Amino acid sequence: METITKKNIKKYIYWQDEDMFIAYLEESPDYWTQGNSLEQLQENLLDLYHEFDHNNI
Repeated sequence: METITKKNIKKYIYWQDEDMFIAYLEESPDYWTQGNSLEQLQENLLDLYHEFDHNNI
């Protein structure tokens, strides 16, 4: 499993809303993702990053 590093994601904004973590990549604020844990949120951010990196969005 790949992890989020400064090399593959510059910055992201996240917060917790009740039991969910919500975030978006700073460079793409229109695309949000969520996770039940901070680890799951980071995995989802990485997936989102790869979608942008491969021009799938």
